[in-house]
Amino acid sequence: MFLLLVNLAATLFMTGVIWFVQVVHYPLFARVGASSFPQYEVLHSQATSAVVAVPMLIELFTGAALCVQKPDKIDAWLLWLGLAMLGAIWVSTMFVQVPKHNLLAGGFNAEVHHSLVSTNWVRTVLWSARSLLILWALWKTLE
Repeated sequence: MFLLLVNLAATLFMTGVIWFVQVVHYPLFARVGASSFPQYEVLHSQATSAVVAVPMLIELFTGAALCVQKPDKIDAWLLWLGLAMLGAIWVSTMFVQVPKHNLLAGGFNAEVHHSLVSTNWVRTVLWSARSLLILWALWKTLE
Protein backbone atom coordinates (compact mmCIF):
# COMPACT_ATOMS: atom_id res chain seq x y z
CA MET A 1 0.00 0.00 0.00
CA PHE A 2 2.89 2.37 0.80
CA LEU A 3 4.35 2.04 -2.71
CA LEU A 4 0.97 2.69 -4.26
CA LEU A 5 0.41 5.82 -2.17
CA VAL A 6 3.87 7.20 -2.96
CA ASN A 7 3.33 6.45 -6.65
CA LEU A 8 -0.09 8.10 -6.56
CA ALA A 9 1.31 11.20 -4.84
CA ALA A 10 4.08 11.57 -7.43
CA THR A 11 1.63 10.98 -10.29
CA LEU A 12 -0.89 13.51 -9.00
CA PHE A 13 1.87 16.05 -8.42
CA MET A 14 3.16 15.63 -11.97
CA THR A 15 -0.35 15.79 -13.38
CA GLY A 16 -0.87 19.13 -11.68
CA VAL A 17 2.47 20.41 -12.93
CA ILE A 18 1.83 19.31 -16.52
CA TRP A 19 -1.59 20.96 -16.64
CA PHE A 20 -0.08 24.23 -15.35
CA VAL A 21 2.70 23.97 -17.92
CA GLN A 22 0.27 23.14 -20.74
CA VAL A 23 -2.37 25.78 -20.05
CA VAL A 24 -0.37 28.64 -18.50
CA HIS A 25 3.39 28.33 -18.69
CA TYR A 26 4.13 27.18 -22.24
CA PRO A 27 1.61 29.54 -23.87
CA LEU A 28 3.19 32.50 -22.06
CA PHE A 29 6.58 31.80 -23.67
CA ALA A 30 5.36 33.91 -26.61
CA ARG A 31 5.08 36.94 -24.29
CA VAL A 32 8.64 36.94 -22.93
CA GLY A 33 10.21 39.02 -25.71
CA ALA A 34 12.87 38.05 -28.23
CA SER A 35 15.82 39.72 -26.53
CA SER A 36 15.13 38.12 -23.14
CA PHE A 37 14.00 34.74 -24.35
CA PRO A 38 17.30 32.76 -24.56
CA GLN A 39 18.17 33.53 -20.94
CA TYR A 40 14.56 32.94 -19.88
CA GLU A 41 14.55 29.53 -21.57
CA VAL A 42 17.77 28.46 -19.84
CA LEU A 43 16.46 29.59 -16.45
CA HIS A 44 13.09 27.95 -17.14
CA SER A 45 14.77 24.62 -17.96
CA GLN A 46 16.95 24.73 -14.84
CA ALA A 47 14.08 25.68 -12.52
CA THR A 48 11.70 23.15 -14.03
CA SER A 49 14.25 20.35 -13.74
CA ALA A 50 14.72 21.20 -10.06
CA VAL A 51 10.96 20.88 -9.49
CA VAL A 52 10.19 17.76 -11.53
CA ALA A 53 13.32 15.57 -11.46
CA VAL A 54 12.75 13.94 -8.07
CA PRO A 55 8.98 13.40 -8.45
CA MET A 56 9.47 11.92 -11.94
CA LEU A 57 12.12 9.52 -10.63
CA ILE A 58 9.98 8.57 -7.63
CA GLU A 59 7.04 7.94 -9.95
CA LEU A 60 9.16 5.81 -12.28
CA PHE A 61 10.81 3.70 -9.58
CA THR A 62 7.64 3.16 -7.54
CA GLY A 63 5.72 2.38 -10.73
CA ALA A 64 8.28 -0.29 -11.63
CA ALA A 65 8.34 -1.59 -8.06
CA LEU A 66 4.55 -1.98 -8.09
CA CYS A 67 4.87 -4.24 -11.16
CA VAL A 68 7.32 -6.44 -9.24
CA GLN A 69 5.59 -6.28 -5.85
CA LYS A 70 1.99 -6.27 -7.07
CA PRO A 71 -0.60 -5.46 -4.43
CA ASP A 72 -3.04 -8.37 -4.04
CA LYS A 73 -6.22 -6.74 -5.29
CA ILE A 74 -4.75 -5.02 -8.35
CA ASP A 75 -4.59 -6.75 -11.73
CA ALA A 76 -1.06 -6.91 -13.13
CA TRP A 77 -2.14 -5.47 -16.50
CA LEU A 78 -3.21 -2.25 -14.77
CA LEU A 79 0.23 -1.73 -13.26
CA TRP A 80 2.02 -2.61 -16.49
CA LEU A 81 -0.21 -0.20 -18.40
CA GLY A 82 0.71 2.52 -15.91
CA LEU A 83 4.39 1.75 -16.40
CA ALA A 84 3.96 1.81 -20.19
CA MET A 85 2.34 5.25 -19.86
CA LEU A 86 5.38 6.40 -17.89
CA GLY A 87 7.65 5.02 -20.60
CA ALA A 88 5.76 7.02 -23.22
CA ILE A 89 5.96 10.15 -21.05
CA TRP A 90 9.71 9.75 -20.63
CA VAL A 91 10.23 9.09 -24.35
CA SER A 92 8.19 12.18 -25.22
CA THR A 93 10.12 14.25 -22.69
CA MET A 94 13.57 13.14 -23.86
CA PHE A 95 12.99 12.95 -27.60
CA VAL A 96 10.33 15.60 -28.24
CA GLN A 97 10.13 18.27 -25.52
CA VAL A 98 13.81 18.49 -24.52
CA PRO A 99 15.02 18.93 -28.13
CA LYS A 100 12.41 21.66 -28.65
CA HIS A 101 13.60 23.42 -25.49
CA ASN A 102 17.17 23.14 -26.77
CA LEU A 103 16.11 24.83 -30.01
CA LEU A 104 14.31 27.57 -28.09
CA ALA A 105 17.43 28.19 -25.97
CA GLY A 106 18.97 29.65 -29.12
CA GLY A 107 16.11 32.15 -29.40
CA PHE A 108 12.36 32.26 -29.62
CA ASN A 109 10.91 30.63 -32.71
CA ALA A 110 7.13 30.73 -33.11
CA GLU A 111 7.00 27.47 -35.07
CA VAL A 112 9.06 25.56 -32.48
CA HIS A 113 7.02 27.12 -29.68
CA HIS A 114 3.74 26.08 -31.31
CA SER A 115 5.11 22.57 -31.78
CA LEU A 116 6.21 22.44 -28.13
CA VAL A 117 2.73 23.39 -26.94
CA SER A 118 0.90 21.02 -29.29
CA THR A 119 3.16 17.99 -28.71
CA ASN A 120 3.03 18.49 -24.95
CA TRP A 121 -0.62 17.41 -25.06
CA VAL A 122 0.70 13.84 -25.29
CA ARG A 123 2.25 14.11 -21.83
CA THR A 124 -0.74 16.02 -20.46
CA VAL A 125 -3.19 13.33 -21.59
CA LEU A 126 -0.93 10.47 -20.46
CA TRP A 127 -0.36 11.91 -16.98
CA SER A 128 -4.07 12.63 -16.62
CA ALA A 129 -4.97 9.09 -17.68
CA ARG A 130 -2.28 7.70 -15.38
CA SER A 131 -3.76 9.63 -12.45
CA LEU A 132 -7.13 8.02 -13.10
CA LEU A 133 -5.50 4.61 -13.48
CA ILE A 134 -3.60 4.82 -10.19
CA LEU A 135 -6.65 6.22 -8.39
CA TRP A 136 -8.57 3.21 -9.71
CA ALA A 137 -5.80 0.93 -8.40
CA LEU A 138 -6.11 2.55 -4.98
CA TRP A 139 -9.89 2.13 -5.06
CA LYS A 140 -9.49 -1.58 -5.93
CA THR A 141 -7.03 -1.97 -3.06
CA LEU A 142 -9.43 -0.39 -0.59
CA GLU A 143 -12.56 -2.32 -1.60
